[in-house]
Amino acid sequence: MARAVMVADMLRCFLEKGYPLYCGDRARAIIPRVRALLEREVAAGSKVFFICDAHAPDDLEFRMFPPHCVAGSEDAELIPELRHIPGEKIYKTRYSGFFRTPLEERLAALRPERIIVCGVCTDICVCYTTADARARDYEVEVPTDCVATFNEKQHQPALEHMERVLGARLVVSERI
Repeated sequence: MARAVMVADMLRCFLEKGYPLYCGDRARAIIPRVRALLEREVAAGSKVFFICDAHAPDDLEFRMFPPHCVAGSEDAELIPELRHIPGEKIYKTRYSGFFRTPLEERLAALRPERIIVCGVCTDICVCYTTADARARDYEVEVPTDCVATFNEKQHQPALEHMERVLGARLVVSERI
């Protein structure tokens, strides 16, 4: 049975300096580990889904966060380090990769034995996508060395929430 890997918001906006929601150098440090994880998973036959923010210019989310990842803009592009990885892009307008996207139907067709969720931000898009995957009874693993967020104070509590409340399994990417 196949596995699915959901890669949350590994986009220029979050991972390159100069963009409005740059997560910082600690977030950039996960890029080589995410790339290695994806390369291993693709070689093992897993399906990769790049879950990508793609907002309208007047999105209501911009009341809370600065305008970012407007659909078709440069900051909404996948980072260059991951562009060679084969996968399907799923465009989202909210925190979860499931909300008003075709992800649920893609997973129903794939019927993965488990889902791996990685990327940014641990306490926002990673957490909400994990919550929605668990709500659909998928086994979920979150490689702790392949997730990051803006605020380190939010990172560990988000991981603990995903494990203790949502039932996700926390792992290290090399052990998947």
